[in-house]
Amino acid sequence: MKKINYLLVAYLFVSFTFLSCSKDENEDEGSGDATVVLNDPISNFTWKAMNSWYNWKDNVPNLADSKKDDIDAYYTYLNGFESPEKLFDDLLFDAGNTDRFSWFIEDYVEQQKSFQGVTTTTGIRRSAPILVPDTESVIIYAQHISTGSPADLAGIKRGNIINEIDGEVMNTTNYASVINKLYSGNTIVVSTAKEENGVLTKLNDFTVTPTEVSDNPVHFSKVFENVNGKKVGYLVYNGFRSSYNDELNAVFTEFKGSGISELILDFRINGGGSVETSAFLASMINKSAGTDTFADLRFNSKHSNENGEYNFGNSLNIYDVSGAKTGSETINRLADITKLYVIVSGNTASASEMIINGLTPFMPVTLIGETTYGKNVGSITLYDSPTSDYTSQPSEKSSHKKAMQPIVFQIFNKLGESDYTQGFAPDIEIEEWMSWRNILPYGDVNEVMLKAALDDIKGVTAKQQFKVDGTQIMDEKSIQKIKFENEMYIDDHFFNEK
Repeated sequence: MKKINYLLVAYLFVSFTFLSCSKDENEDEGSGDATVVLNDPISNFTWKAMNSWYNWKDNVPNLADSKKDDIDAYYTYLNGFESPEKLFDDLLFDAGNTDRFSWFIEDYVEQQKSFQGVTTTTGIRRSAPILVPDTESVIIYAQHISTGSPADLAGIKRGNIINEIDGEVMNTTNYASVINKLYSGNTIVVSTAKEENGVLTKLNDFTVTPTEVSDNPVHFSKVFENVNGKKVGYLVYNGFRSSYNDELNAVFTEFKGSGISELILDFRINGGGSVETSAFLASMINKSAGTDTFADLRFNSKHSNENGEYNFGNSLNIYDVSGAKTGSETINRLADITKLYVIVSGNTASASEMIINGLTPFMPVTLIGETTYGKNVGSITLYDSPTSDYTSQPSEKSSHKKAMQPIVFQIFNKLGESDYTQGFAPDIEIEEWMSWRNILPYGDVNEVMLKAALDDIKGVTAKQQFKVDGTQIMDEKSIQKIKFENEMYIDDHFFNEK
């Protein structure tokens, strides 16, 4: 098994490109001329790319190489689906269970922006809908507000209770449709409220118009100077975005200079992101960086020669918002971390869980919050570019912007452990939403999740909040999800860097 040092990581991706260019674009279309007309060439791309890269290819009979031996039968099969997306969905293995993660992309430009933290949004990251005890009223609260977003500029704060949008008050019947207005793309009026004894009183109206926001995932950091005689670093990190690698490294300059001995990572809304950035963060934390294995990526049978162990590194790459590499710098590695705390929730996924799994063999890791999402696999973007084995973005002259984001690898730690599809259970169980009446700012020592970590450092047993009778989370099946929220991926430049 090859070992991959991040100083040499480009060689891995060049090898992918060389292997890809040796492929004959037409070799997989069988012999003889087709008499059946293919309705949509994108379906051909969809099948061939999945046949090459999909993690569970060997478990899907319709992805067998022999499927395309008879070109007429192959085209007839592809024509049996009303769209390439329907074909893609049909090729997923145990969809919704084993594979909960692969998706078809209508516009890969939009996705690339999202992967770098650029989205069109109001900037409100909401909580789950909550039933107010002994009433029919439903509320959400602002769990997170993106810096510089319309919501931030309008004055909406983390913890604000919201029970009305565009004049429509949420109740047990209409809450899903009201909440979905947050994702409509239209200007909306968000109304905040206060609650007392089950009665909601309207406070303020905020008019917000979604705009393109570049959200820095390095949201908040602080050093607590004396927690039971220890210096403790605290970082709210909301996504592994490679265009912010240097900002992440800068925080660890502060931590290193302060001499922290324990670290609290706040991943409660971190749904994942770049595998490379995850490895960089792990290298900042683990003092044995550069000498040991952080993660082991394993691909399907067609790409098993690309399996590799990712070592901790001593330097990181810097990218601009387009994903282009602009430089590198030395990693600011902590030398004296004795224990790591990670604040987690059901939204903590993918590259965040990779940090937990990858660092567990090296140091004590205490989880605070709720069971994590449970995603031990990752993806790449596949484009309609056969000569690159579908890993390179097509030219600007391409007739479409459709692509795919299928699962293509499973990730293991140094000990070969990868069994967390049910998520990581917390060591200290705390559910933030139970404190919905009093959600405090990040970094406040009384904020419920942070307080649990600080109390544990002090030797004080953290206690779960008392659940008020009738307080419950409402079903979210009819509420729109945030696009690309829980993802772990290999960046395009990995495959094509020269």
